[in-house]
Amino acid sequence: MNIPLVMTIIGRDRPGLVEMVARIVAAHGGNWLESRMCHLGGEFAGILRVHVPAGNEPALVQALRELDHQGLTIVPHPDCGPETTLSKTIASLELVGQDRPGIVRHIAGVLANHKVNVEELSSECATAPMSGEMLFKARAILHVPDDCNMAELRHDLEKIAADLMVDISFSN
Repeated sequence: MNIPLVMTIIGRDRPGLVEMVARIVAAHGGNWLESRMCHLGGEFAGILRVHVPAGNEPALVQALRELDHQGLTIVPHPDCGPETTLSKTIASLELVGQDRPGIVRHIAGVLANHKVNVEELSSECATAPMSGEMLFKARAILHVPDDCNMAELRHDLEKIAADLMVDISFSN
């Protein structure tokens, strides 16, 4: 029987980090299923899901924890499986506007009020091509509950976009 694990990974970025983790997972008979990893501000961060034979789980966890001595912190968690209450309705949200504190907090507040789950979120600050001002850009994949009033959600997002002076594109 295979044990599903989800792990968070963080450490100072350098070549070979993914290979180091992949080698340990493979050495313990694990199967790398999916991951999201990136470089931010000199740090490497990620989340990884694997299956490992039940008898190999303790040794795998121990080997991963030993990477702490090499500056890579890995925290394994049991994979509880998919949340059965989430709908299959997927929506996407894109946002662009002049950078300022609070944009994510306000948008996330609207989504939380409508019980919308953020599946994926990526954001960045970039210089605007013509003006040179800093722009905040964000993209999100959302799970929208079946009982969510999409017109109200769209209205609330448009209202907060106007208040924040950002452009929002929301599609389902």
